[in-house]
Amino acid sequence: MNQKKWSKTRITDLLKINYPIVQGPFGGGVSSVALTTTISELGGLGSLGCQPYTASEIVAYSKAIRDITNKPFNLNLWVNDWDAAMEIYNGVEYAKLVELFRPYYNELGVAPPEMPTDLGPRYENQVEAILETKPPVFSFMFGIPDEEILEQCRRNGTLLIGTATTVDEAIALEKAGVDAIVASGFEAGGHRSSFLRKATESLMGSFSLIPQVADRVSVPVIAAGGIADGRGIAAALVLGADAVQIGTAFVGTAQSNASAGHKEKLFSPAAKYTSLTRMYSGRLARVMTSRLMEDLKDKEDLFAPYPMQRKFMSLFSKEATRQQRTEYLNFAAGQSSSLLKYKDARELFLALVEETDKILSWA
Repeated sequence: MNQKKWSKTRITDLLKINYPIVQGPFGGGVSSVALTTTISELGGLGSLGCQPYTASEIVAYSKAIRDITNKPFNLNLWVNDWDAAMEIYNGVEYAKLVELFRPYYNELGVAPPEMPTDLGPRYENQVEAILETKPPVFSFMFGIPDEEILEQCRRNGTLLIGTATTVDEAIALEKAGVDAIVASGFEAGGHRSSFLRKATESLMGSFSLIPQVADRVSVPVIAAGGIADGRGIAAALVLGADAVQIGTAFVGTAQSNASAGHKEKLFSPAAKYTSLTRMYSGRLARVMTSRLMEDLKDKEDLFAPYPMQRKFMSLFSKEATRQQRTEYLNFAAGQSSSLLKYKDARELFLALVEETDKILSWA
């Protein structure tokens, strides 16, 4: 690939990458070493979403990435990984949740799980792996790490990228001393990572969010949400972003750990229809609209907080996957999913560069 003029931005200088393209970090085990290293080797910033992993697993994944590439890569964590409502959530509420979903569990022929006690790895343990492995880039969402953690990362030479869904969040991140900010519009697939106000009160579209954040902060801005091709990249750069973060388009590639069914859905007519729901995890997320979502869209007050709802749904989703009952499954997808064309991460990345170059050839 020839170096393109449009690709020289503050982000490429900061991260020491060739193109201002960041592969989105995916939770739920959808990230992979293969995808992360493919994008980093091509000159973008590959990312690994570490939300579901223990500290020891994060250390192992970091080593696996470094065994393949010496290029910069990003590890991502959720700072706030426990909804406040979890502190008072009890067995009575859980019983109501079970009864709400019992007809669907019955359809699958499995019993609803007992109220779980092990709800997965916690951020305070996971972040120790970040400090131990010293990745080139540490990105985070759902909040801001403590100053002590941020300072240790700086001493380790790790660059810091925070995620904002509003202008106020971007300002808070800059005050905390991050090196760059992801401005995530509500078009994005997956979770809405708001942290100053409720996610439902922080739904700004990319075309509004990007220029406002760019005008209010001095650090580089990475645009995310609804970007799936060169047109989206060009638009984001014109709006004031220094780079883009692309998620759903990379989820659909062979190198991601998304299920075969998820990838198939992303390239189907169903990809046109997405909705925001708390059903699959307890936190607001954009996914493909499903029968289950439609059935229960007026029952969200009975859903458990995060991560109880996610744990509760894990058995259900596992069995639905085994039975190929896609009408029950959680397929994260952004609003530009119907634009997807490429099923290989390398082909996608090269196409993004070529398309953007044609559009911004005047730059």
